[in-house]
Amino acid sequence: MNIIINSKTNILSCEGEGGAHELALYSPEAFTILSREWLRVGWALRYYHTFSWLGRPILQLPDDLLRVQEVICSNRPDAIIETGVFDGGSLLFHATICEALGNGRVIGVDKFVSDDTRAALRNNRLSERIALVEGDSTDPHTVDQVKKLLPGSGSVMVILDSNHTADHVKRELELYAPLVTAGSYIVAADGVMRDLTDVPGGDPTWADDNPAAAARAFAHDHPEFELRQPDWKVHDSPLTGNVTYWADGWLRRKPE
Repeated sequence: MNIIINSKTNILSCEGEGGAHELALYSPEAFTILSREWLRVGWALRYYHTFSWLGRPILQLPDDLLRVQEVICSNRPDAIIETGVFDGGSLLFHATICEALGNGRVIGVDKFVSDDTRAALRNNRLSERIALVEGDSTDPHTVDQVKKLLPGSGSVMVILDSNHTADHVKRELELYAPLVTAGSYIVAADGVMRDLTDVPGGDPTWADDNPAAAARAFAHDHPEFELRQPDWKVHDSPLTGNVTYWADGWLRRKPE
């Protein structure tokens, strides 16, 4: 796509496969187009590798962190399961929100958790709100270990952020979605991959092989879930869609 911004006329000109058209620069439609390109350029430049939480790297877009914070505050889950631990920043972020609310714990699942990450989480004052399970997230034994850490009752939320192939995410969805309680969410992170096929570091196969494809297929096969971006808690704006790496990633279990 060719994009031209004319700041004198306040016009955004676009030319792509669908032809050429012009938009008002300060319009929701222009914002969507510019945000998509901003996400693509930022991903290629590893923008998301520049953040930390409580001293630990957190490989997330800040917009997504604020949105998941809103959901945690609204739903107050008793347990948040996250596959993909990396350096522990996301676990600490979620545990911080749980601590502020006075409720909930976080269960991190990964094939390998480094000694450095284990020590950092163990020595943090939020350690009592964090549990680690080391193992393949799609191994039934690993899932059984996670189940043992869940409360006997209460709400459960899941964030899938490990291997991002469509097949792996689909297997995770099948295994972890049954743990999600009514009205809560399971999130397939990084559906933005579908928009990164032609950027430096991207891969053409991502057009179809991405978490968003898995989430859409899962929603089609499981009518008890719906693809639904959580409602914004503050909405004094004409905008309606998240600026996100988690495109088509929010699956909500319908209330019973």
